[in-house]
Amino acid sequence: MLSRMADSLYWLSRYVERAENLARSLDTAQRMTGLPSSYAGSTNEWESVVITAACKDSFDEIYSDATRANVLEYIVGSKANPCSVLACIATARNNARSVRTALTSEMWEILNDAWNETRTVDPRNLPQKDLSRFLASVKEASLRFDGAAYRTMLRTDHFWFQRLGTFIERADSMARLLDVKYHLLLPDDERVGGSLDYFQWASLLRSVNALTSFHWVYRESVQPWLVADFLILRPEQPRSLISCYKELNEYLDQIAEAYGRQGPAQRRVRATLSQLSNAKIDDVFQSGLHEFLESFIAQNNELGQAISQQYLS
Repeated sequence: MLSRMADSLYWLSRYVERAENLARSLDTAQRMTGLPSSYAGSTNEWESVVITAACKDSFDEIYSDATRANVLEYIVGSKANPCSVLACIATARNNARSVRTALTSEMWEILNDAWNETRTVDPRNLPQKDLSRFLASVKEASLRFDGAAYRTMLRTDHFWFQRLGTFIERADSMARLLDVKYHLLLPDDERVGGSLDYFQWASLLRSVNALTSFHWVYRESVQPWLVADFLILRPEQPRSLISCYKELNEYLDQIAEAYGRQGPAQRRVRATLSQLSNAKIDDVFQSGLHEFLESFIAQNNELGQAISQQYLS
């Protein structure tokens, strides 16, 4: 397969996943700001969306304050933000057009429909009811696209590169979500394990559709170290960091077998997977969750660069 086609498939999936993750972050912020002021009055969930999206510097160049209106305009569809939800969907569609013959008709139709449904959205005029409907449509389109890829694509290098993009982006988003919640959101005068802490962690679990499954696994109340364990080290949770890296390791191995050689990407994914497999959540918290997640994000970026240099350039 041409590296240009592999690159388009890889980034197509990254942008679809990124659009979904941004929608989930906005949905979480909306839920938190709907709490009574005694819970949500001392923190800014809207600012956390910008930080999670890794675009705070560019946001601050345009806006003086992270209000609901400003964050929605920037994250949903500002022309100044190349990674807004609308921009991600448009870029994913453009990539899909360039590799149309590598996609199934179901995948193309889902992306094209999502673009048609969202391109007329005005990010400066999104009342709560319309915002909820918009975020739900973005999440649904991503889930349908993911399902169509899994059910209809041949298990060839087309499929493997498409899945690499999905799991690199998913791992990055999950690590950033956890880091923002643990390191930035809880005010200094709030008790860890208190009511605000509980609602924030529960909202994070809801944002990734994991609250019910969390209780299935732990059968306990929501606690920070249990949530971190669930979303970092539990392989049965499909959005956990270790689950993402098990998938990345599998697809990189299949690519290596098909192409007859391995390289830095395979070595990097195995090193990070080994680190996650041997980690214990008590040790992670003792050494610092923030530091652990910062290191993971850096390693994940390095893996993405290794994949690009090895296969996509």
